[in-house]
Amino acid sequence: MASSGWEKDYNGENMKVLCRDDNCVVIQLKDETGEGIMTMYPVFPGCNVIYNDFHMEQVKSCFSPSFQLFCIDHCREGRIEWKADYNSYTYVSAGDLQVDCRENHCSEFYFPLRHYHGISIGFDMNCTDHGVIHLMDDFSVDLNKLKEKFCPKDKFFMIRAGAQIDRIFAELYDLPDKVRKTYVKIKIMELLLFLENLEINDTQEERNYYYKSQVDKVKAMVKLQTEDLSTWYTLEELSQRFSFPLTSMKQCFKGIYGCTMADYMKTYRMNAAAEMLCNTDRMIIDIAYALGYENPGKFSAAFKSKMGMTPSEYRKNID
Repeated sequence: MASSGWEKDYNGENMKVLCRDDNCVVIQLKDETGEGIMTMYPVFPGCNVIYNDFHMEQVKSCFSPSFQLFCIDHCREGRIEWKADYNSYTYVSAGDLQVDCRENHCSEFYFPLRHYHGISIGFDMNCTDHGVIHLMDDFSVDLNKLKEKFCPKDKFFMIRAGAQIDRIFAELYDLPDKVRKTYVKIKIMELLLFLENLEINDTQEERNYYYKSQVDKVKAMVKLQTEDLSTWYTLEELSQRFSFPLTSMKQCFKGIYGCTMADYMKTYRMNAAAEMLCNTDRMIIDIAYALGYENPGKFSAAFKSKMGMTPSEYRKNID
């Protein structure tokens, strides 16, 4: 059975094994905000590659490893909130790479854009020869040294998106099953060699942290605005309502969501419009009013700027 050593450490009520064979295990994580699928492939003893596809706002992770784990995560699309300590957060965005030991992985994880796609490569250090993995006769890597280098005191390390990281991971997302295991081994060798020779400096580890109080306020702002899309709020109104200085509020919002509040709400409204166009017979002018647009022409222009076609064209193209 594939990945059995890992699977037993996923034990939450929101977790379900969808299928299992000698090649992979597929795990579903589901709650009221959506679902996530984790597809786990064993590569060699003690090493698994996990393809993560989440379409949800948040998830409760009940993964508590019973073994020493060294893990490398790559974000392909979306964003994920990562708890830096008890009172602050940072955010992994598209193209970023993170290294950690999963010491505090049994907690809530938040996806600001309501989706996250990426790869996790994990090593069970108890299955290696004193923490050393041998991938070829003349190639071996000491995972203990990598852990000491990137995760002192069980902290995590993040490398922001760059061409070299993109090149290593680009071809891992669309592999046919018949070559997956061999090809992934080659890419793991390349990745470990890259990490082993990476010079750690302040610019590579640079990232922004946001206090929990700030993050909670920004999430409350989003909740307020998305609960009633017919009402618009100015930044100044939100700043005053939530007692959050305007400049800091804008910086924090962009740090969490990766865009301005105006762009986020425009995208949210147009996605809601697309859903109504697909699933209801409401007139386009009524949809515009429901989303806070008193001028249907402005609504049509906003929709086209996001979807590439007018609302009427979009509705006509629905299968």
